Amino acid sequence: MEITASLVKELRERSGAGMMECKKALTENAGNIDAAMEYLRKSGLAKADKKAGRVAAEGRIVLAQNGGKAVLVEINSETDFVGKDDNFVSFANAVAQIALQSGANDIDALKAAAYTGGGTVEEARQALVAKVGENVQVRRMATVDSSGTVAGYVHGGRIGVLVELTGGNEELARGIAMHIAAMNPPYAKASEVPADFIAKEKEIELAKMTDKDKAKPAEILEKIIGGKIAKIVNEVTLTGQPYALNTDLTVEAVLKKEGADIVGFKRLAVGEGIEKVVEDYAAEVMKQAGLA
Repeated sequence: MEITASLVKELRERSGAGMMECKKALTENAGNIDAAMEYLRKSGLAKADKKAGRVAAEGRIVLAQNGGKAVLVEINSETDFVGKDDNFVSFANAVAQIALQSGANDIDALKAAAYTGGGTVEEARQALVAKVGENVQVRRMATVDSSGTVAGYVHGGRIGVLVELTGGNEELARGIAMHIAAMNPPYAKASEVPADFIAKEKEIELAKMTDKDKAKPAEILEKIIGGKIAKIVNEVTLTGQPYALNTDLTVEAVLKKEGADIVGFKRLAVGEGIEKVVEDYAAEVMKQAGLA
C-alpha cells in the first residue's frame, strides 16, 4: 500500500509522534493506521512530540573541539534531573561530536545530520523524549573555525565559552574563556561598545551631577564625565576588566604580556532567553479553595 502524505499526517495528529516515525510505522504495518498506532505506542514514540509545547529551560551546554575548530551546543530539558540523566548526557555529547564532524552551521542542519547508530539527530531526539518523558530540544549552537589560538570551556555543564586569539597559547585562551564564563562581558573591546550606549551613559552621568559640578567650565566637565564613561566601558568590556585569574592585571594587560590579542568570543548559558513559568502551587490551591 502506498504511504501517502495524508496518511502520515493523520497518524501524526493521532499519535503526536514525528513524521519519520509515523512513516516508518505505516511502512512496517502495510499502511494500516490502527496497527501503526499500536506500533508507535509499543515503541514509546506515541505522544512524544506533544511534550514539545512544554517549557524546556534546563539541560546542558556541551563542547567538542579539534584544534582550531570547536563547537558548543545547548540541549534543553524540562528539569535539571533529566539534564543529568545518563541517556540525556550521552545524547548531548554525541550531538556535540556530530556538530563538530558534520560541519553543520545551524541548528536545522544539525538536526538533519546523521546520528550515531542510524537515523538523524532529530529522530534520536524524539526517541529520547519518549525514553525520559520530558520535552528535549536541541536549541542552539556556536562555532569557531580558525587558524588562530582557540579554546573552549564549559563550567558545570551550564555555561560554555569559545575564545579565539591571535598569538598566545591554548592555556591563555582557556584562562580567558574561564574569565568570560565568570564575568560575562557584553563586549570584547572598547571599540565594540555602541555609540548609543555611551551617549546614554553620558546622559545618566550628567543627570547625577550636582548643580555645582554642572557649572564648571565645559572642558573640565567633559573630563569628569569622560573619566566616568571610561570606567563604565572598562566594566562592560572583556579587555577592560580585571583578569579573573590575576586581578592585579586587566585582561588587556595579560594579553599584551603574552603577545596575544582577542579576536572574539561566544558564550552560551543554559536557558538564557527562555521565559520560565514559575508555578505557585500553594497559591493555586488557595485560589481553587476560594481562600484567595
